[in-house]
Amino acid sequence: MSSFPLKIVTPEGLIFDGQAEKLIVRTTSGDTAILARHINYVTPLGMGQAVVVADGNRRLGACIGGMLSMVNGECTLLPTTFEWAESIDVERAEASRLKAEKILADSNSTEADLQLAKARLCRALIRKNVASFK
Repeated sequence: MSSFPLKIVTPEGLIFDGQAEKLIVRTTSGDTAILARHINYVTPLGMGQAVVVADGNRRLGACIGGMLSMVNGECTLLPTTFEWAESIDVERAEASRLKAEKILADSNSTEADLQLAKARLCRALIRKNVASFK
C-alpha cells in the first residue's frame, strides 16, 4: 500500500513524524480516512479515536480537538490533545468520568459547569474506550 508523510503535533510537541499508509480521525462532521494521494483537505477535528497505520502496524490514539490538513500529499494532524492507547492512564480517565457525572447529577450546577462536565465526560469516555484496545 502507498504511504504519505504524516506529522502529529500537539501543543506539548511532536507525537509522530513518519510515513503512514492510513489515518482515520473524527472530524466535526464525522470520521475521515486519509490515504496516499488524497486531495488537498483541511478540517477541524472533533473528539474521538484516531487510527494510524504505519509500516503495516495499526496504532490507536485518543484525539481531541484541533485541525487536520492534507496539503500537496503531506498530512499534518494538529490535535489539542493526543494520547496513544498504551499511554492512557485509565484510572485518571475513570476519576474524570466520575467527577463529570457527579457535576451533571448536581441540580445546583451552573450552565457553565454542566457544559464543562459534558466535555470532560466525553473526553474520559473516549480515552477509556481507546485504552481498552491496548
